[in-house]
Amino acid sequence: MRLLFQVVYSFCVIPLFWIAVQILRLFNPKVRRAITGRKGLFDALSRQVRQLGEGKRVWFHSSSMGEFEQAKPIIAALKQRRPDVRVIVTFFSPSGYEHSRRYPHADIISYIPFDTRRNARRFLDIVRPDVAVMIRYDVWPNHIWELQSRGIPSMIASATMRRQTERRIPLIRSFHHYVYDAMDEILTVSKNDREAFGFFRLTHPRLEAIGDTRYDQVSIRSAEARKHAALAPGILSGKQVFVVGSSWPEDEEVILPALFRIQQSLPSLLAILVPHEPTESHLEDLEREVSGSASFIRFSAMNEYSGERVIIVDSIGILMRLYASAHVAFVGGSFRQGVHNVLEAAVYGIPVLFGPRHRNSQEPLMLAEKGGGFVVNDVDELERTLANLLRDPAARALAGERAAQFVRTNTGATERFLTNLAPHLQ
Repeated sequence: MRLLFQVVYSFCVIPLFWIAVQILRLFNPKVRRAITGRKGLFDALSRQVRQLGEGKRVWFHSSSMGEFEQAKPIIAALKQRRPDVRVIVTFFSPSGYEHSRRYPHADIISYIPFDTRRNARRFLDIVRPDVAVMIRYDVWPNHIWELQSRGIPSMIASATMRRQTERRIPLIRSFHHYVYDAMDEILTVSKNDREAFGFFRLTHPRLEAIGDTRYDQVSIRSAEARKHAALAPGILSGKQVFVVGSSWPEDEEVILPALFRIQQSLPSLLAILVPHEPTESHLEDLEREVSGSASFIRFSAMNEYSGERVIIVDSIGILMRLYASAHVAFVGGSFRQGVHNVLEAAVYGIPVLFGPRHRNSQEPLMLAEKGGGFVVNDVDELERTLANLLRDPAARALAGERAAQFVRTNTGATERFLTNLAPHLQ
């Protein structure tokens, strides 16, 4: 049965996937970058591998930038303890590859080749890893089957599996059984995820719930961010700061009316808006929305700050440093397609607000259950919740402490993963 699935996947699914990619490249710049970025992939890999020194080789693969955040604490801790280990990092998405090319703890950073049998064999012939680590969910069957055929251990770190996933459909479930059963260890985020993998009736891999390395990563990043304040103390003095992180227009349609109402009665309230995509057109739209109700300034012009009540951030990479100055935060995406990372705000011990579309991740619900997060469904609910937190320091402090405690109690997955990795590096 496994051989049948391998044939169907390699000779039917992959060719159809390739045709779809070629069509999409005509309309989607991201797909074009993914194809262009893979040109000369094997030649570039060969040159880089020749420059590697002696030592065990660990291959880490992530789909994109978000998943790579879960790999970073593992890689950093591994390199600290075993500087002789050579780390090869690959990405499927151009956003992950392009944003991570200068990551200092990786010896090689590359795209993963498209998942044909020939590509998988050629990739492993060049890289020759001693162990392969897939992050979260991006598991490519031909690469996994080729790893198994060569006796190279493979693992999934921070593995997740929804109970209602379409992978439970009978025929699809059988296919994934043969993929996951070719792996050696599946280390899940939670017990629920571990139990969900049980639906595939796996016999070979060891299943263990070890937690999510994102908690470790936000703790590391927050400690660094605290050392480099994004705003001068004089600007923040006497202010209550509300940071809106990674917002989309759908979020801003709800946030801005509530914000302007509260600012009428709270003159000390300073709002910092951090769009998820700070394109010039989005920034100009934001400025038009804000201009009729509040004074504003772009972050790039802060040397000219003169008491404006809204700061519109027109750069990327500083959100966590801004969260460090916040009294309350709102995490965007939650009135659009799915909430972004609530842990980046919660780690600072502040209440975290988010909208109704938050079921793409477990953390928002868990944070709300602990009392550190608040779901708001419309303008009125956002205004009421935010105003209560800003006007009641005791309630705000309690919610903030619960948020910080939620992060603290869930750290440690990195150490547990390295314990499982160690036998493969002996």
